[in-house]
Amino acid sequence: MNGSEQRRAPRRHVGAAIAVENAISERLLGHIGNISSSGLMLISNAPLRADAIYQLRLTLPSRGQGEHTLEFGVHEQWSEAANVPGQYWTGFRIIAISESDALKLRNWIEAPGGEFV
Repeated sequence: MNGSEQRRAPRRHVGAAIAVENAISERLLGHIGNISSSGLMLISNAPLRADAIYQLRLTLPSRGQGEHTLEFGVHEQWSEAANVPGQYWTGFRIIAISESDALKLRNWIEAPGGEFV
């Protein structure tokens, strides 16, 4: 990951493992490392295709508002081997999300109880 990277939105660390699946194949891809209203970092056990477009699905855990299952399109921006052998970090930019899912995600990110990075 480029140390001089400029983020558009603050990212929130995720305390619990939030599974992320490919909405087309319904295969588990990994879990979220951190997330923002414009992108996310996925932690996976296999490298993902560079510069690929994915349709992702995930369920945000409740923060007093019930669970929310979101589905949105992302574009792979970067990938690298993680500090743990056999794991990979992949950064995605959200490129397509419904207004209602975007609002749910933004409200979840801004809710108290998480850590911004």
